Amino acid sequence: MRKLVLFLHASLDGFVEGPNGEMDIGWVSYDADLENYAKEVLSTADTVIWGRGTYQMMHSYWPSIPSNPSSSQHERNHAEWIEKTTKIVFSTTLEKVEWNNSRLVKEDIEKEINNLKQQPGKDMVILGSPRFAHHLMQLDLIDEYKITVSPVLIGKGLPLFQDLKEQINLKLIENKTFDSGAIGLVYRR
Repeated sequence: MRKLVLFLHASLDGFVEGPNGEMDIGWVSYDADLENYAKEVLSTADTVIWGRGTYQMMHSYWPSIPSNPSSSQHERNHAEWIEKTTKIVFSTTLEKVEWNNSRLVKEDIEKEINNLKQQPGKDMVILGSPRFAHHLMQLDLIDEYKITVSPVLIGKGLPLFQDLKEQINLKLIENKTFDSGAIGLVYRR
């Protein structure tokens, strides 16, 4: 059975976005070490799960990377991976999705995720989409949490965990320390 994996970067004080909203993540301790870790995490997945906002932001950015001469090799490799990867967007407000290998789901999130888990293939990864991830946490659909914690306190922003209806017990599967001082944590339900 495929797993639904949440992959997010967080500050030490537990925020996944800074106070300026979506994409206020300049505080993430991103370096070559963390790039390699992200590549390792994504190598176990063949499907990306997004909410509307993250899909729109990603679609406006990643397709332009291959033609941008200032893009790094890591960015080019990620753009190629994401172009080929199945992308499932959950939104009640979008009418269509136009990115290669993308599909829109407008209703019955829980049923759709459970159906996807039964299909053959690699894991599915929620890449960003913290607000959508909060909803999936409330539905108890996330099987594994892969969180990188940057050594920074940002004081306010969007919390990693929010509005949980009940306790979710997790087991630490792996932890890594990166050159930047960031820590990679892998927890499983």
